[in-house]
Amino acid sequence: YEATGDFRPNAWLRITHDDRIVFTLDRVEMGQGTMTSHATLIGEELEVDPSKIEVALAEAGRAYVNSDLGSQVTGGSTSVKTSWEPLRRAGATAREMLRRGAASAWGVAVAECVAKDGVVTHTPTGRKATYGALAEAASRQDVPDVTLKDPKDWRWIGKEIDRVDARMKIDGSGVYGIDVRLPDMVIAVVIRPPNRGASLARFEATAARAKRGVVDVFAIDGGVAVLAKTYWQARTAADLVTTTWNDDGLRASTDEMLASYDELSRRPAKPVREDGDADAALARAAKTIEATYVVPYLAHATMEPQNATARVTGDRVEVWAPTQAPGVAQWEIAEALGFDARDVEVHTTLVGGGFGRRLWQDYAVEAALIAYRAKRPVKVVWSREDDLANDFYRPMALSRFRGGVDARGRVIAWHHRLVTQSIVAHEGADFVGAVFPDGTPRALRRWAASSLPRTFARGPIADSTSIEGAVDLPYAIPDLRMELATVETEVPVGFWRSVGHSHTTFVVEAFLDELIHLGGGDAYRARRDLLKTNPRLRAVLDLAATQAGWGSAPPAGVGRGISVHESFHSRVAHVIEASADKVHRVVSAIDCGRVVNPQLVRQQLESAIIFGLSAALKQQITFDHGRVRETNFRDFKLLRMYECPAIEIHIVPSDEAPTGVGEPGVPPVAPALAGAIFAATGNRIRTLPIQS
Repeated sequence: YEATGDFRPNAWLRITHDDRIVFTLDRVEMGQGTMTSHATLIGEELEVDPSKIEVALAEAGRAYVNSDLGSQVTGGSTSVKTSWEPLRRAGATAREMLRRGAASAWGVAVAECVAKDGVVTHTPTGRKATYGALAEAASRQDVPDVTLKDPKDWRWIGKEIDRVDARMKIDGSGVYGIDVRLPDMVIAVVIRPPNRGASLARFEATAARAKRGVVDVFAIDGGVAVLAKTYWQARTAADLVTTTWNDDGLRASTDEMLASYDELSRRPAKPVREDGDADAALARAAKTIEATYVVPYLAHATMEPQNATARVTGDRVEVWAPTQAPGVAQWEIAEALGFDARDVEVHTTLVGGGFGRRLWQDYAVEAALIAYRAKRPVKVVWSREDDLANDFYRPMALSRFRGGVDARGRVIAWHHRLVTQSIVAHEGADFVGAVFPDGTPRALRRWAASSLPRTFARGPIADSTSIEGAVDLPYAIPDLRMELATVETEVPVGFWRSVGHSHTTFVVEAFLDELIHLGGGDAYRARRDLLKTNPRLRAVLDLAATQAGWGSAPPAGVGRGISVHESFHSRVAHVIEASADKVHRVVSAIDCGRVVNPQLVRQQLESAIIFGLSAALKQQITFDHGRVRETNFRDFKLLRMYECPAIEIHIVPSDEAPTGVGEPGVPPVAPALAGAIFAATGNRIRTLPIQS
């Protein structure tokens, strides 16, 4: 208090003498609603309406490490899960220190002081003081042990309150990365190689340098930077630069990779789960079926293109970035510039879509390097073409299945061989380096970052992000075997919304549909029978089926499909109604534990459904001799508003701790849609996208 005049009981809260209550959000806001959910958590125990709390975005700092992920990262649908208790305790601690401060100042018993709506009241006398007026007195109190409020006394948790970030996004006052402006700042556009990873042989920029507004043109690692006063000046000047590239970049072609995946899937691979004897069960099955499923590479395609702003002053650098991982950005920028991490400040902005893409810090590092060379503030802005051609893609995967049913139609045998890349092997180095605490020798960080992730590439350890959603198949199938063949390709891969679940759920749920149909069963009732030992998953399946009217006749030409899945500790079921050329209706049920704000849960499920439908119906990234074919939204398509179905969301009431919401709605979309199309047309969908 002596240094700032503010009451700062912990890393999240600041209460000023003029009654401002400022909450520092340590999870980024990228549309998913953390500003609202987290302000609600801290406001509930602080006894302050969340709408009255100012929300600031946390800079990179060890105080804000995500306990599930080991670094300051927003991902894995962990934001509410990991903040559920710490933020409530932070609010309760501040509340109790304010009560004790009031009691001390007034010479009364703490038990007689009540905190509510930013005011402490002495009940016997009616004497009142605002939190701001008590800031100094509160700051002198010892930090107490606190008891959290009983759920029956909650005023805001579990209620539908308006989003606290709505106004700033409507009136334009919210600052996204692309909105950052600094004095003397220039805009940089980078000319990148046509084949990712190719090195620059030479370039000629006389015409570009002569163009109005252009400040400089120079080579950087990975391309040529064109600096100008405005984005359009830089972009059009970049078109005037002639470049020659060495033939040492990405050479992959999708057809060739798929052929190699298919060949590999015909040979035994590393077993990752084995229950009973799948081969023996297949041999005695009354009926068997084999199927091969393929899912493509996918880009993240965030609406806000990749961008970052950097300013280097002496041996310090500041970066403003729409990043999901400020802690990772701090480590990577320090490594790139040779600075100490303590000399790197990362200012987090609002994020215009993440989906996992903003976990990678290439755009932030690029801005820092260019600003270091330019000796002035620089904002790097990527085009959509830059983004799609230089992403860290959701891996392509091929699954070969064999399955069988007995004479009564029950699923008794399951064999799944999966061929895909390891995300951790490719990109884990960035995160490993950031996990180490401050003061760790740089050499140790570098060794761990370079060596540990490689154990997942053709090594003894299976990457859990490759097999999640398949290795933990929840159905009571007595004889089951899963194998993983990990491949290494030139294509960089990364975490995409729902990660491995995004592709494994489609293939296992769709193949289960095939086995159920082979045995003459009903897609809903057969699943229900196979989930007898999983009551929470069964409950969301029942809720979705009941609300969708499963068993009643759908409209003519319309089929129904159903899928259920657990990911990020939440359970989601979708029922989809579709015809040959249209998705008509989606009915969804979710069990995500206690709900902080039902409105946010519904918004996230709606978002996930639209995101999942876009991918299932329309999206793929393909390569032709190293070059990405899909260059913009004209060929990497999104679901349009007129194509969106009616969406109904149903939330299972729960007293369990909160679990993930941002990603679990994506995985069951594709298989439920495939089931609906089969019911409507008789056509099996085994390759995505459907409208390729």
